[in-house]
Amino acid sequence: MWKRSPSPGPEPLVPERPPIAYIGKSVIIKGTVTGAEELIIDGQVDGRIEWHDQSLTIGPSAEIKAPVLAATITILGTVSGDVTASEKVDIRATGSVEGDIIAPRVVMADGALLRGRVDAPHGKPMAKAALRRPIPVAV
Repeated sequence: MWKRSPSPGPEPLVPERPPIAYIGKSVIIKGTVTGAEELIIDGQVDGRIEWHDQSLTIGPSAEIKAPVLAATITILGTVSGDVTASEKVDIRATGSVEGDIIAPRVVMADGALLRGRVDAPHGKPMAKAALRRPIPVAV
């Protein structure tokens, strides 16, 4: 007789955020780190980081000994290895990189450290990075 349509319920007060992964200060990873969500690293990684099409933040406590690949890379800690981004690399004042950077845009804050080269290609830097593998040399 009096049919009421159910009310849709209250709207959430906080909009949903995309998932963010976090590697804490006490975590040590040896090997390859890959994923498909935003990542913040404050621990240690020794190996390789491949975070295609996502943003990656190397926190101020992080110590990375690995080549790093991601869409956008923000560095506040220490990276020893080549850094490749399809969009942008941002090295903050507390950040340091010992290795080459390949990205269409590179931002360095006053106080940031870089020991390496910067290449700003017009094409796809991820494809170029895949071609840049060390060539073994007989000594």
